[in-house]
Amino acid sequence: MSISEDEVQAELDKRRPLSTTYSTTRKERDRVRIVSGVFNGRTTGAPICMVIDNEDVDSRPYEEFRVKPRPGHADYPAIIRYGGFHDYRGGGRFSGRITAALVAAGAIAKKLLSLVGVEVYAHVSQIGRAMAGREPSVDELRRVYENPVRCAVPEAVEAMEGELRKAVEEGDSLGSMVEGYAFNVPPGLGDPMFHGLDSDLAALLFAVPGVRAVCLGRGFEAPSLRGSEFIDEYVVDHGRITTTTNKCGGVIGGLSIGTPIHVKVAFRPPSTIRKEVRTVNLMTMEATTLKATGRYDPCIGPRAVPIVESCLALVLVDHALNQGLIGAVLK
Repeated sequence: MSISEDEVQAELDKRRPLSTTYSTTRKERDRVRIVSGVFNGRTTGAPICMVIDNEDVDSRPYEEFRVKPRPGHADYPAIIRYGGFHDYRGGGRFSGRITAALVAAGAIAKKLLSLVGVEVYAHVSQIGRAMAGREPSVDELRRVYENPVRCAVPEAVEAMEGELRKAVEEGDSLGSMVEGYAFNVPPGLGDPMFHGLDSDLAALLFAVPGVRAVCLGRGFEAPSLRGSEFIDEYVVDHGRITTTTNKCGGVIGGLSIGTPIHVKVAFRPPSTIRKEVRTVNLMTMEATTLKATGRYDPCIGPRAVPIVESCLALVLVDHALNQGLIGAVLK
């Protein structure tokens, strides 16, 4: 298929913050270069290699973490797992920076899906105690990158900004919820048990730094509901089978049922905060403290919107290719 650096760059630009008030002051252009797998504007069938250089590097704040692991980060288990030889700069392999690669790959996945009519979107539905309050329309989801908190419900944006502003002023951070949607997914996509559509989605989403919970549809509410409240009843609408509701999130038994895929992803409050926290000095084995001095995000959600979109697209395109929904040569 045809693909260009500009198309990939357009997706990577969505990962950049619109406002440094609510995000890191680090300035990365995330300029992508396609170095193999594309020739004369079309993919060749060889693996596509894309490179995104780090251009605004400052590893000095991380020197302290070599002996004083940050609570809530992977510093301590990484030291144990790799015997102290891991690259701790910027968080290394555990940094949120790894998600740039997911978004670059997701750009190709989204284009492939668009060729068969599948559309993928996401938005921030909760920051702290501020919630969207309703499901957004498709048109609202298409405009999600027009505001700094990336919430598709316009009336909720101000409250979310207020929550973030207060947390930043207090040197603290906030948790968030990102919801992803895929429309026009045909029924029967996926495999049971080990490669269900839902289990593959959960596996990839949990690989994203900061994710603490994933559910399909109204899964987080399921423990408090009765069967009569949770089931999605089948009906015929304009000659096709659909459901009256979509509490299952579009997946049953690991297979898509033809309703929109709807996934909710809960992100923890970032652990690096400008408040003093307790830790241990691994050299002296004595109690000590840490206080963040580097460049960090006070909330993951706004920058995670294109990441959730990409994870959703990557899983869907894998299953679509495996089941022959997308051909090998696209004119």
